[in-house]
Amino acid sequence: MLLLFARWLLFALAIIFVAWLIPGIEVDNFQSAMLVTVVIALINIFIRPLIALITLPINILTLGIFGLVTNALLFMLAGYLVSGFEVDGFLSALIGSIVLSFLGVMINTTFKDE
Repeated sequence: MLLLFARWLLFALAIIFVAWLIPGIEVDNFQSAMLVTVVIALINIFIRPLIALITLPINILTLGIFGLVTNALLFMLAGYLVSGFEVDGFLSALIGSIVLSFLGVMINTTFKDE
């Protein structure tokens, strides 16, 4: 349970870092970042598999590059759903989702469930 809470805090800090790094992404405060972390996790659990199944043919055609587009659109959806978290455009969402994915891999590799 402590490991889950630590990962949640680190993902919230990663979202704040992405907002600091990428122009066009804004987070009002740490509570908003914590809420965005939960919303992104719920989107990844419930919506992403459906989108991945629907876009499978175009994803195969583009050798997986279209997955970056779906990541950016789902990142923009999180910005739309959470007040205190704003994503201004598609390019900001694309770069922000790539950076957040990279940071997420680092966090998940460091704090593996064993």
